[in-house]
Amino acid sequence: MIELHYAPTPNGHKISIALEEMGLDYEVHRVNIGQGDQFKPEFLAFSPNNRIPAIIDHHGEDDEPVGIFESGAILMYLAEKTGQLLPAAGTARKTVIEWLMWQMGGVGPMFGQAHHFNFYAKEKVDYAMDRYSKESNRLYGVLDRRLAGREFVVDDFSIADIAIFPWTRTFERQGVDINDYPNVVRWRKTMFARPAVQRGMKVGAEWREDLRGLSEEEWNKLFGM
Repeated sequence: MIELHYAPTPNGHKISIALEEMGLDYEVHRVNIGQGDQFKPEFLAFSPNNRIPAIIDHHGEDDEPVGIFESGAILMYLAEKTGQLLPAAGTARKTVIEWLMWQMGGVGPMFGQAHHFNFYAKEKVDYAMDRYSKESNRLYGVLDRRLAGREFVVDDFSIADIAIFPWTRTFERQGVDINDYPNVVRWRKTMFARPAVQRGMKVGAEWREDLRGLSEEEWNKLFGM
């Protein structure tokens, strides 16, 4: 059994999707980041950077419990544990890891900042809004070019797709017109057509005001279905 310590954010969704895709048994432990659960000593014991998600695998190496934090590290751990969604060797493995790191180093931080300054910030700072929206659009352009002629980011469905996809849910708040990136539009539809992706995206939806109670039609609309 895997404990998923979680909030329904893009980084959290990465892991709920991966667990669903890999068919692993897991139980969800809510981390209410609005109330500061991420700073509790019992959470910091296995997630020292006070960020979600984190997991505890009760059947780790030598069948001993092991905690893992950082979403990219969790994805790689789960892929290697199951032998799924990450090639074992060679160029394909290298490429999946490259695109996973691209998401971790670029997409997550930049989309997150664009979302914050465009939507959450109490003070509207034109410089910040322009800077992060432009960088988000640049990254969507990189992804769009990569997806030209490909169904998935690295040909076969992988943890790279899982890492990137949840960050595209709120493209409008990132200052992005998704229709400027037709390959991304097509890929988003392909991704959300996967039942495990749908299940993973809906984990904990009741804890978010913008996801709570959405109909199937409304979910589909989010991803251009």
